[in-house]
Parts: sequence; structure tokens; C-alpha cells
Amino acid sequence: MSDEAKTTMSSKYNPQEIEKDRYRFWVDGKFFEATGDEDKEPFTIVIPPPNVTGKLHLGHAWDTTMQDTISRMKRMQGYDVLWLPGMDHAGIATQSKVEAKLKEQGKNRYDLGREKFLDTVWDWKEEYADFIRAQWEKLGLGLDYSRERFTMDDGLSNAVREVFVTLYKKGLIYRGEYIINWDPNTQTALSDIEVIYEEVQGKFYHMRYPIKDSDEIIEIATTRPETMLGDTAVAVHPSDDRYKHLIGKTVVLPLVGREIEIVADEYVDMELGSGAVKITPAHDPNDFEIGNRHDLERVLVMHEDGSMNENAGNYEGLDRFECRKQIVKDLQEQGVLFNIEERVHQVGHSERSGAVVEPYLSTQWFVNMQPLADEAIELQQRGKKVNFVPDRFERTYLHWMENIRDWCISRQLWWGHRIPAWYHKETNELYVGKEAPEDPENWEQDNDVLDTWFSSALWPFSTMGWPDLNAEDFKRHFPTDVLVTGYDIIFFWVARMIFQSKEFTDQRPFKDVLIHGLIRDADGRKMSKSLGNGVDPMDVIEQYGADSLRYFLLTGSTPGQDLRFHWEKVEATWNFANKVWNASRFSLMNMEDFTYEDIDLSGEKSLADKWILTRLNETIEQVTKNTNKYEFGEAGRHLYNFIWDELCDWYIEMAKLPLYGDNESEKRMTQSVLAYVLDQTMRMLHPYMPFITEEIWQQLPHQGASITVAPWPEAKPEFHNETASKEMKRLVSIIKSIRNIRAEVDTPMSKQIKLLIQAEDEATVSELENNRNYLERFCNPSELTISTNVDVPEKAMSAVITGAELFLPLAGLIDFDKEIKRLEKELDKWTKEVQRVQKKLSNEGFVSKAPQTVVDEEKQKEQDYLEKQAKVKARLNELNS
Repeated sequence: MSDEAKTTMSSKYNPQEIEKDRYRFWVDGKFFEATGDEDKEPFTIVIPPPNVTGKLHLGHAWDTTMQDTISRMKRMQGYDVLWLPGMDHAGIATQSKVEAKLKEQGKNRYDLGREKFLDTVWDWKEEYADFIRAQWEKLGLGLDYSRERFTMDDGLSNAVREVFVTLYKKGLIYRGEYIINWDPNTQTALSDIEVIYEEVQGKFYHMRYPIKDSDEIIEIATTRPETMLGDTAVAVHPSDDRYKHLIGKTVVLPLVGREIEIVADEYVDMELGSGAVKITPAHDPNDFEIGNRHDLERVLVMHEDGSMNENAGNYEGLDRFECRKQIVKDLQEQGVLFNIEERVHQVGHSERSGAVVEPYLSTQWFVNMQPLADEAIELQQRGKKVNFVPDRFERTYLHWMENIRDWCISRQLWWGHRIPAWYHKETNELYVGKEAPEDPENWEQDNDVLDTWFSSALWPFSTMGWPDLNAEDFKRHFPTDVLVTGYDIIFFWVARMIFQSKEFTDQRPFKDVLIHGLIRDADGRKMSKSLGNGVDPMDVIEQYGADSLRYFLLTGSTPGQDLRFHWEKVEATWNFANKVWNASRFSLMNMEDFTYEDIDLSGEKSLADKWILTRLNETIEQVTKNTNKYEFGEAGRHLYNFIWDELCDWYIEMAKLPLYGDNESEKRMTQSVLAYVLDQTMRMLHPYMPFITEEIWQQLPHQGASITVAPWPEAKPEFHNETASKEMKRLVSIIKSIRNIRAEVDTPMSKQIKLLIQAEDEATVSELENNRNYLERFCNPSELTISTNVDVPEKAMSAVITGAELFLPLAGLIDFDKEIKRLEKELDKWTKEVQRVQKKLSNEGFVSKAPQTVVDEEKQKEQDYLEKQAKVKARLNELNS
């Protein structure tokens, strides 16, 4: 290696500088593109497509960094890796963003019309897709952009139509009038899992409905009195003796005056409340089912925006919550409402807009889920199952599938896959097909679009060219190998991909699904705009670099667990990267004109050489095993310990002896070992920290265009040396013990001391004599004796290690009188601290009134002071004896 090449590594680790142009080098070199090489086994990941609604957050960074780590390692292991990128149109979310932007301009989508509005959304999509790609670049994600997909591109839209039409023809998609979850803000239907239930302080309103032509009343209670305007019955249990005589009679509905029947239905719980319930079939899912059983009228009393409609009589035009207030007031005045009970209860909110969800009677499109769920469950039991990591999430998934409800798939939006159904303008005949009817002028297409998750559920195979079963990517790369996603969308997305894949390809969509948790702030709170505790990953990269962020995200949690974000931990990973940089720079500065061809590990090696090669072998095995198991934290721990503790703190320090020495063969061997170990270490670290490892690897003696396609390290049996490990362990124990003793008596390493080592046998003597150079370099003895029978001085500091005992004569270490005086002064200090804290703790007033945390803190201080006092006493006794 030339002197010019040696100096290209700057003296300071600057992540912004080394990360600046590296990504373009990788993309231009097409290192991330799947080759289709038949000699290589394919390995495939599809990215969970981010929504084109804004910036990527820390959760995206965590999720994609895991995928990148897996795919980079597999590429180095010789697989033909496809990591397919793409984005999701995100129907409600994206349309809401664009409509909000239009509102700022004083416009709405109706001013533009459907076609121009959709053009505006497509412009938004292009703008934010570019923004997301720029963030992918900052993170260093090894994506195959030649295969990038979008959920509304032509190929995926064709797949969506194919699935819809096929399911419809099989009777698994149907259209019907049902109670659905309605979002009055976005004015669209929601599926069950798009409803977030929150505890709310509400009220329970107790009312008396009068029985017609009678002095009797029947008591009912409700949390939503505004819906009483749509009551069409009161239900009681058929076995309830209190009400048997009333079944079939009618009550007069207060405020409205309409007569409604008292019906008997076993759904009613006799033990709950009065045992009688109001039935509002158009505004409650359970009432809807009761209404079907008793052929009750469905009276809808609200508009889609949550305001009251013409069926609400005098309350028409009021917002639903304003209507509630007015009805409560009117009922109180009439004496119908006799009690208002405060009660905390679960209220559904729209996951998208946050609005209180309204159970609402509507004509929608649904998927009949039971047959699809049964197939997916059977796949887990008898087929090639999806492996959940951690496996406990399989139970979560199966529980949901076993309790499945039909899926409402229509959304009252313009942005999305428009439902491929047409209605004849004259006959109202329904036509469902992949293409429009032959005489389109007589037909009108359904205005609704499909739920975003309908297209996302096809992502693993629609992106590969399906429904063309001969598409090259579909034949080669499906099923995919692993999906990485959070536990919060197992139901939204993972479950739907599994049952759609089983239905349409008869295969699992992926072999493994790696589940991770959520990123929380340092206090464990979920990151949110309202709390103002969110962290932009680009800000972290700007300050510490992508490698530091990546390594923190990867190693900070175990599969399935949440991750707490700490700035100081990111800084700690920067320090680790800086350590790697400085160690590599030092090594390169001492390789002179060393080339890849000069690496020769066949000659005589020192103990340090044999040991570091053995530890390299062991680290390769551990990192490979744990990364393959997705245990990134454990793999990172092995990498960190090997690089920081063993390579940097021990081997490189020991390597300075031959590097600075006069023995040319020892020097060349050390250079070979350094070059080889650093090369292999950079390869192991590369999936975790791609930028710094590429930069260093390019400076090292190497073969190949990029570390991204360099072979993954393999442990070499010829380098495994148990004897060297044991000898090095003993040597390190001696050096550490000497350093500890020096620190204890405040003797700096620069001061020479007498060292006696009493070995248990001649073999140990021989071993230590062979490594005398290390002992002399790192212990700095004025005199070193190694024997099975040393003359132990009366006054000496000692330490016991495996196979030997160390003695350091005190006379050479300290001034006795001076040290005794110092220790007496220190003993006095700790004695006073003990007395002070014990006096405080014996004060009953303090112990009873102070917060427990303060009391516990004082008790901890007492323990600490007593330990320090005891240590100083023991040391004084040693010196005085």
C-alpha cells in the first residue's frame, strides 16, 4: 500500500464526510440489484411500504435497518438478494393531507372534481416519494430500485382487480346493508381494526318509557340518548318474569310519540340494569342483529357528517353531540330522564382522524372472512407455516383469525383503487369485472374505493408480477424469506397477507415474520406530536451519522420488545465507531507498502497473533449465528466486545511491540494478522455499520469492488488455538491485577516496580517466560521473577490468578509513613460521613416524613460509606502490621 493511500483516512472520524457520496457509489455500481444468477440461491425481502404522507419516523428507520442488515449479510453469504422497495398510496391518510392543503387555499375536492383532484394527489405522491427515497439514501438502505413498486401502479392495480373479481365470483365478496364503523370527519367507513378504543369519562342516562294505554313504565338506560330518535323496539329476555306480561305491547317513544313494540330476545341480559334495552337497528351492531330477527324497521337519524337528519324531527341539523345535550334537557323537563350516572366506558375513535366513531347503517362491500381465515389457520397447523419471531406472536395472530369478523372493504374516498363494480343506469343491474362493461355509457361505476389494506395484503406477490404465474420474479422470488414489521399491525397487514397469499398462490407469503415493538422516548412513553417527544431520524444522522443510529437501533432491543430512545446511547455508538476508525487508521499507518498479496498467515505467530485469530473465529461464529436468528443485540454485543476490548485494547497494543521492533519477520506477520483480522471484522460489522466499514475496507489491502459483495467471513479451523486462549487469559489476568494493585496504592504505570510471580508448576513458568516481553511491556517491572518458589517478602501486595500468585513488595510501591497518614485522614472522613447519615436515619421525624425515595437514598449512602470505611480500616491494619 502506497504512502498516499495510507494517508487518505482523515485523522478524525467524521461520519458526514464518509457517508456523503458512498450511497451513490453503491447504487451506480448496481451492488443492490438482484442478478437472477441461477447458481445462487435467491433470498427475498419486500419492504413494508411506507405511506406517501410525509417523513419517515424512527420506527421506519428501525424497521428498515433490520431488513438492510439481513439483506446485506445474505448478499455477502452468496445469495442472490432481492430487497424490493415500494410505497403505499395510503387512501384515507393521503387524501386527508391533500384535502387539508386544499383547505388552506380555500378549496375542496368538489371544487376540483374527481379527475383533477386525483391529479393533485398524484403530484403529492411524486413529491413525497422523492422525499422518502432521499431518507432511504441517508439510512444507507440496500434497495433494488430497478424493481420499485407502488400500490397503485398498473401491475398492482391489475392484481387488485383480479383478486376482487375472483373473490366476488366465489361468493366471498358481497354488498349489503350493515352497521359499520363510520368516521364522520373523513365521512368514510372503517374496518374494525381501524377503530381505537379509549377509556372516556361518560354518562349513563336512565329513562322511563311509558306503556301505551297503561300506567306502567319500562326503564331503559343508554350512553347515547340522541339515538333514541331511531328506536324501533324495546327488548326484554323471554324468561324475565318482570316483563312477560308486557311482551307484544307497545311503548310510546318520548319526544317522538311513535309507538314501538316490546319484543322478547335471548340476547338481553336479565341481570344487567333493568333487564330492558332500547333497540336502535340503524345505530348499533347488536340492535341491528336483534332488528333482523324481529323484522324491525331501521330508522337512520343522522347524516354522514354526524349531524341529525330529517328523521330527527325538531333536532334536524344539530351536531350529534349538540343534539345529545338538547335531548337530555328536554327529557329532564318532561320527567322521562330520572337519573344520570357518571361512568367510565370504552369509546371507539377513528385511527385516522381521531373522531368518535359512529355505528352507522350503510350499504358497503364486505369480504366473507370465515372461509379465508379457516384456510390460513390450517396453513399454520398442517402446511408450510409462517414462522413468527418471537413465536408468542403466533398465538396473537391465531386468536384474531379464530374470532374473525367480515371485513368492510369499501371506503368513501376518491384516492385509491376504485371498486370494479358498475350499476346499469336504467335497470340498476350490478356488473363486476376487471374491465368496464362493453357499453360504458349505460353504466355508472361505484364511486367508492377499496380499503388501503386490500392492496397491501397482496404486496408480497403482486410486486413480483402476479397474476402472471410465469413472471420471472414471481417464479424465482416468491414466497419471500422474511418480513420485518411491528406488532401493532399484525392484524392490519400480516394476517391479511397470509390469508390472501394462501387463497391466491396456495403458499405462505414469507417463511419468517420478524416482529419488533415500538420506539418510545427515554421515559417509556409512545412518541407522538401531542407530547412533542418525537425524534426525527434525519436529525440523529445529521449529528451522529447513519452508522451510529443504525447500530443503536439494531442492538438496543430484543425481538418483539419496545425500544427506548436515548441520545446518550446514540453518542455511545458514535464513540464505538470512532474507536473502530482510530484503530483502523493506526493499523494502516503501520502497514507501509503492504498489499493484499502480502498477507501470509502461514509463518510463526506470537501468542497475541494466535489468540486474536482464535477470538476472531469465535466472534464470526457468534455473530453469524445470532444475526441469522435475528438476535441483533446479542450479535452486536459480541462484535462490540471483540472490537473494543480485545482487538483495540489488547491486540493492537501488543502489536506495537513487533511493529516498532527490529525483527522483520515478526513485523510482517503482525501486519498480515492485522490486515486479515481488520478485513474480516469490517465484513462482520458491515451489515450493521455499512458506511464506515466500506470506507475502511477500501483503504485496507483487499480484493473486490465493494465490501457489499465481499464474501461473509467463515471461521477457519486452522486458526483455532485453545492453548493460546488459555495462555492469553492468564496473561491478561496478570496485567489487570498489576494495574489494579497500582491503582489501589496510587502508583502510576510509569513508575517501575518489583514483580514476583510464583507459578504452580514448571509448565506455567515456561509459558510465562515465553511471554516475558508482554509482562515487561504492560507491567513495567524494575525486576521480574518467575519461579515455582519465589522468596516472598513480609510486606507485599498480592493477587491470586489461575495457576499463579503475584507479589509486589510494598517497599517499592509506597512511602509507609506517608500512606498511613493519608489513610488515617481518609478514615476520619468516612467515619464522619457514617455518623452523619446514621444520625439522620435514626431521626424518627425524618424517616416518617421524608419521601421513601429520599430515605432509600440515605440508606444507600450509609451502605456505601460503611464499605469505604471498612476498606480503609483493612488497608491501615495491613500497613500497621
